[in-house]
Order: sequence, then structure tokens, then C-alpha cells
Amino acid sequence: MPNIKLLKAAALVAAFSHPISAFADGWPTWEPDSAVVPFIFSTDAMGLSIGMAGVLKGAGQPQAALLGAGLVTDKGTWLGYLGASNYTYSLESRWLFGAELYAAEFKQFDYFLGDATGNGSSAEDKVVADASESQYRLSMRYVLPIGAGASRGVSAAFVPGRKLTGHVPWQSGVSTIELRPFYQSREFANLPMGEIAPAGFSEASSVWGLETRFDWDNRNNTRNPTDGSRSQFSVSVDPGGSDRPSWWKWELNQSWFWNAGPLGEVFDQQVIAFNVYTGDTPSWNQTDTVNGHEVFRRPPAYAGMRLGGLYRLRSFASGRYADRSALSYSLEYRILPDWQPLKEWPVFEWYDVPWWQWVAFADVGRVAGEYDLAELHRDMKWSAGGAIRFQVEGVVVRTEMAWGSEDSIFRVMINQPF
Repeated sequence: MPNIKLLKAAALVAAFSHPISAFADGWPTWEPDSAVVPFIFSTDAMGLSIGMAGVLKGAGQPQAALLGAGLVTDKGTWLGYLGASNYTYSLESRWLFGAELYAAEFKQFDYFLGDATGNGSSAEDKVVADASESQYRLSMRYVLPIGAGASRGVSAAFVPGRKLTGHVPWQSGVSTIELRPFYQSREFANLPMGEIAPAGFSEASSVWGLETRFDWDNRNNTRNPTDGSRSQFSVSVDPGGSDRPSWWKWELNQSWFWNAGPLGEVFDQQVIAFNVYTGDTPSWNQTDTVNGHEVFRRPPAYAGMRLGGLYRLRSFASGRYADRSALSYSLEYRILPDWQPLKEWPVFEWYDVPWWQWVAFADVGRVAGEYDLAELHRDMKWSAGGAIRFQVEGVVVRTEMAWGSEDSIFRVMINQPF
């Protein structure tokens, strides 16, 4: 299943081209800036896909952005996304608001369900089905008055570049607390019943709840970091309902970046990037009463701990592995070549493309039925590959080819993976 982040990430990094000093004495006069990028690609799962993404910077407020994207395929699949980010109700406020709306219809798509999501499962365990999916989120971010937020206020959260002044949140970087009410659903139209072995997940077709996230962003640049780190810790809670159990999970996402410097006249920049992701569902073996029956407090697989897709174990389909807990590592070697011909190439010449980047990467990870670090480090799955990334009108676009022990996948997507 394609990850919603394929379309939504650009809304979070939309270019902000107005000087911060313009905010000193009230809202400035500005002209909204827009860009539209068409795309086309073909994969075994999606078929021939044609789509378009557009961003409107300065949408109502100079720091705000709107992003819309959608695609259709020759298999009858379609998906669409609309996002708004970085809205605030006053210049003195430390709050930023946003929203995301995503809906899709997938035709004859590969899904891994039940025991087919376990670490010991095989690619042959997949089922082919039609499905409708949706995900809606609100975002309310509060910029804490520490680090860069102490002197620059809310503007510290949406300026791409910043100077690092320390190694703890109260000295450097931007620290935010974010509240993200969410709704997510997945319904199948022609699931081949009887072929799916149960794995203990909830069978709820929809969930809703609240994700609370702490984010310390101590990178020197949000689009192409060469130094610093980023730490994210989140807790997601679904209070349950008459047709589904309550559950909760936590996730930790940690990234580091090291600048290896240029290499003569060949590479202008070399960066080593490393990411660790882990999480658990502590309510997994607790019980709840739903419609008079005792059931485990577990999320459906599409809302649980998952690996595979755009960000972790990239040679595997999104949500290929799912269970109570997960752990993954990703390592990337990123370079900016001195040679940059994109500005002269057809189509690219229509846009502002200040750099392109070549990347080699490797991922390892696994899921497990309990949070046991020894178990999570055994029989880990792996992916390796290469990517070409470039910044287009303030948005990082990446094309990647990943190989692994089970499959190989080519993807076109938005934003750095970490």
C-alpha cells in the first residue's frame, strides 16, 4: 500500500522566500508564489501512473503553504491529497496549524494481511484485492521558547536554514510539541476470504484518536542537512468505540548527520546520515470489551507498527511487515556533484533547481511480537539501493531504486527520508 507521505511531505517543507524581518511590524505585503509539477511513472503494483503536484507558497499568510497532489493509473487506481501547513493566528503566537486530507482507491493491489505481515512470512503470502483508504489529520504545533525558538519565536519552525548553537534542546534547534488528531480507514471490496490467517490485529475498518509528538529539530538545514540531529518521540492513542478496542503505541525516530566535506572538484559536499527508528504497542496483550466480547487492545495492521515503504526497508512494499513492535536502521551516503546540468535540461529549466544529490543507502529492520531488543536484532530484513534527489521550487524530490532479499522497487517521492 502506498504511504500517504508520498504526497504530504512537501507541505511541511514548502519554500519560505520572505525575509524574517518583514514580520517586525505586522503582516507584510507579499505575492503568493506557486509551482506545478507533472509526473509519470510505472510500477508493477500501480501500473502506468500519471499525476500532478502543485504548491502555493504564501497562501493567505506569507509563511503558509498549500499542497495538492493526485494521480490516476491505467489499472483504475486513483489517489489524491490536499494539505495546508504553517498557519498562525497572530505574529506573537507560538502556535502553527495545519491539516491533511488523503483518499485513495486501489484496484487489484498487493496486500499483506494477517500472518503474512510477520517477520517469517513470504512474498508468496500476499493477496490481491481492491481497497478504499483514507486518512485525515489536523496539526497544532507549539514552538517552545527554548533554543532558536527563544529568540526567533514561531518563525524558527519554518525557516529552512539555521545555525547550530549547541547539543541540547535548550541551547540549539527548534523544539515543538504537536497535537495531531487523526482518522484513518481501510475497507476491502473483494478480499479473498478464507485465505488470510489471523495474526491478532484488530479487524476495525477505521480508527481515530490523537497523536502527541515532541520534536527537537537540531539540523542546520531542513531540506539538505549536513550537520546536527533530529529527535522525535510520539504517542498515539485510540480511545476505542462500540466496534473497536482502545489501544496505544509509542514511536522514537532519531537521526544524525555528519559533514565529510568536499572532494576536490568532484564533489561539492559529502554527508553521512544515520537513522534509528523503533516503537512498541504496550496495550497489545491487554483486553477490552467490544460488543460483549473480550478482545485484545490492538490496532488494525494499517495503523500499527509497520516496516517497508518509503522510509524504512525501502525494497519492500509499504506495510509489508507489521506486528506489536518494530526496529530499523538506515545509513545514507549523500553527495552533491560539482557537475549540475539540470538547469539546462528540458522541463527542469522551467523551475528553480539549485542542486541535485546522489545517494547510496542501506536499511535493516524487523518486527516482532514483543519488544525484545535481542529478538528485534535477529533475522533482520535488509534493503540497499541508490537515489537521485533534487530541490525543485523549495521541495525535495527523490527518485530511488531499492533492492532486497525479497523484491526490488523503484519509487518517485517527495522529501528526504530522514
